[in-house]
Amino acid sequence: MQEIDKIKESVDFINNVVATRPKIGIILGSGLGELADEVENSHKLGFTDIPHLPPSTVPGHSGEFVTGKLQRTDVVVMRGRYHYYEGYDLVEVVRPVRIMGLLGIDVLLVTNAAGALNRNFSPGNLMLISDHVNMIGANPLRGPNIDELGPRFPDMTYTYDRELIGIAEEVMKKEGVIGRKGVYASYAGPSFETPAEIRMLERLGVDAVGMSTVPEVITARHMEIRVLGISCITNMAAGFLQQRLSHDEVMEIGQSVKPVFKKVIKGIVQALK
Repeated sequence: MQEIDKIKESVDFINNVVATRPKIGIILGSGLGELADEVENSHKLGFTDIPHLPPSTVPGHSGEFVTGKLQRTDVVVMRGRYHYYEGYDLVEVVRPVRIMGLLGIDVLLVTNAAGALNRNFSPGNLMLISDHVNMIGANPLRGPNIDELGPRFPDMTYTYDRELIGIAEEVMKKEGVIGRKGVYASYAGPSFETPAEIRMLERLGVDAVGMSTVPEVITARHMEIRVLGISCITNMAAGFLQQRLSHDEVMEIGQSVKPVFKKVIKGIVQALK
């Protein structure tokens, strides 16, 4: 079965069981999944309930689609995501974005947990992504192009929507949240980056690093979906502090920042009505 047929079969399944026709898609990263509990009149579908979606295998990623209303706006929320390091190819990693696009979203809010390279950042900060560097070594658009979804060579000049960034900055200011802005780099994982790799990324002008997001954003832009990216800074990157990195630390900071995070995301959705 061709990829477009798998995507359409997944979309048809969701449309048959869910009445919501979402305009905004939200992907929740590690430790940030509780925002899905804020969705009203929600309908939850586990990833494995939907044709052609495998299970999520990472702690902190429960693996479900939640549809309903957030701030009186129709949304579809991914509670968890797929990662390249789980063993899935990038076509599988980004299939949920394709599905959300054909469900009707025109804005994607993508979030992640990230380590900071910018020495002015601190754990708990929220960083609006202004651009990215793909260090995964692969691209989700590799292979035959799906012409009905987007062009063979999509432009990536304005990957992260400037108007959406401006809206997010206004929301953060209104809520008294210190808003950072910077460049995000994505590695394949699952090992954390070495201090030497971090020094290299610093020289490239990278402000934060993680193991997700970039493939999903490339795919969204291929479909001309507007993108806003937000990183939750959970730690300083390798070599900054004399301590080892751990996923437990990522989850712990994600939990501590969730009230601010939820407030900001809800404010952005409200502003987009």
